[in-house]
Amino acid sequence: MTPAWSPSPERAARTRAAEFARFVADSGSGPFADAAALHAWSVAEPAAFWSAVWDFTGMPGERGERVLEPAEPFWRTRFFPDARLNVADALLGVPSDAVAIVAAREDGLRRTWTRADLHAEVSRVRQALQAAGVGVGDRVAAWLPNVPETYALMIAAASLGAVFTSTSPDFGVEGVVDRFAQVGPTVLVAVDGSLYAGTRFDCLARLTEIVDRLPSVTTTVVLGYLDAIPDLAAVPGARSWSAWLAPFAPGPVETVPVPFDHPWYVLFSSGTTGRPKCIVHRAGGVLLKHLSEQQLQCDVRPGDRICYYTTTGWMMWNWLASVLASDATVVAYDGSPAHPTLTALFDLADELDLTFLGTSARFLDELRRADVRPVDTHRLTALRTIASTGSPLTPDAFDHVYAAIAPDVHLASISGGTDLCGCLVGGDPTGPVWRGEIQRPSPGVDVAVLAPDGTPLGAGERGELVCRNAFPSIPLGFLDDPDDARFRATYFERFPGAWHQGDYAEWTDHGGLVIHGRSDATLNPGGVRIGTAEITRLVEVVPGIADCLVVGQEWEGDVRVVLFVVLRPGVALTAALEADLRARIRAGASPRHVPAKIVAVPDLPRTRSNKLSELAVREVVHGRPVANTEALANPEALDHFRDLEELR
Repeated sequence: MTPAWSPSPERAARTRAAEFARFVADSGSGPFADAAALHAWSVAEPAAFWSAVWDFTGMPGERGERVLEPAEPFWRTRFFPDARLNVADALLGVPSDAVAIVAAREDGLRRTWTRADLHAEVSRVRQALQAAGVGVGDRVAAWLPNVPETYALMIAAASLGAVFTSTSPDFGVEGVVDRFAQVGPTVLVAVDGSLYAGTRFDCLARLTEIVDRLPSVTTTVVLGYLDAIPDLAAVPGARSWSAWLAPFAPGPVETVPVPFDHPWYVLFSSGTTGRPKCIVHRAGGVLLKHLSEQQLQCDVRPGDRICYYTTTGWMMWNWLASVLASDATVVAYDGSPAHPTLTALFDLADELDLTFLGTSARFLDELRRADVRPVDTHRLTALRTIASTGSPLTPDAFDHVYAAIAPDVHLASISGGTDLCGCLVGGDPTGPVWRGEIQRPSPGVDVAVLAPDGTPLGAGERGELVCRNAFPSIPLGFLDDPDDARFRATYFERFPGAWHQGDYAEWTDHGGLVIHGRSDATLNPGGVRIGTAEITRLVEVVPGIADCLVVGQEWEGDVRVVLFVVLRPGVALTAALEADLRARIRAGASPRHVPAKIVAVPDLPRTRSNKLSELAVREVVHGRPVANTEALANPEALDHFRDLEELR
């Protein structure tokens, strides 16, 4: 068996990861035979490792003498407890003509901000926030698209020591209020509308109701996105972005030094099974973790142009913002990744010479199914890395990337989540990529796969993905959670002494990992645990199948596997197709994986970050209510699963 891709020795030696290994060796640790040896050292010597990351990546501020302050339980360990810093210093960099942000809209509109432009806008926003009474610990909320002004607002809030939270314009009133009402922002910056797949969507009517239901908000600002001057008559008291900033001239950006553990972001759980949890993330911890992931695992370098397809409602937006701290350029794409064609992101890659393109596993699989071949139509000469997250990337999608997109890119399948605002496992630009596998654990995290009784499992054994040590971006906790009761129950009670990620995974013989889906959606027919991705990856490649989803249905004292399929136009779910699907699953997995029922539906529900919502379908199939349909991009899809005759 040969890898899907390997870097040349010369390419591997030029990576930031290789530079870091040499940096550590020059400091007295190592040398390291390979990335696995470096990772082992990073786990065994956390103080030395995270100190080296701080120095190597150029973290801002004063580090202080102490690196670790151990605590029990372990997740209360503090990193750099004496440090004073402000993340805005790292994100802003030095005012210059270097490009900081390129805004790219689906309709072809482009805007470029230099570092000097970013400084000027942040300075004005900072003054406007101060005039609105914002200071250390106050909350600033953004209901905005992925545009430069959103980055300026976030950086300005951080410079004051305020806490930033955001969600995207595709969220409805309930989705926005469910999130922001818990945070209690004093300033809300919204947008007049959004653009997706060629359609304009008005936001002002929704904004009026949102403001009425957020009593903490004292200042409402509207950014003109669809119209240069938005019509604010329907939003009493609101000011346009330009009018809000008009009284203030650009000047130097002052920053308030705060502790390493000062709150920076509030992010939200998906909320498909209840009210979204407000996850409070520490400033220094998130930035340090992002710098480690981006530079050591994704080879982000000064001058690179980085685009991750995301909205402001997904943690990948926060991740993307952090690349500014590596002197790289953020390419902020807003709109549909498939408009006007499925090659839109590759058109952008050629136009702007992207060095890094991040997207979802689903999008890469859509390219495979549609047999889209950018390798035949695009240059992609600057592109070094393609990253994928959101769900497991199928082996066939790996094949398609290398055969039909770019044969000499580092394909980094990464996995983590909103919970840690980062990754537990991800890429290694110095090592081989094996089809269907995530290359290795992230530096500094002690990842393990555990059996239900907590026993560590080896290669080929499937279990729960955990992290057995403290890492800098463990959240500070949840809002409104006395004594951390919900926080502890969510991540730490299942396996004492470990962070429980909630993914069903297995090690590979190469030291990599395969993730088989969320463990809370794991199937249990006859007491045998099955990851849903084990089935869907075999079905997705079948001609005639456009999409699929698997749930476990409680049935006659056990659980039976139910496969839902979305068929391509002109395809029917015949007895022959059902037999073919069952045969493929039996041969590719096991008899236990074969679904008891296969049901055709017209659509599948997805969250607003484009993840299939297996749990919402499972609840509907069992006649239980779905607590928060606002978290879904297409909640109407759930209607197809109610009272199905086939499941009676």
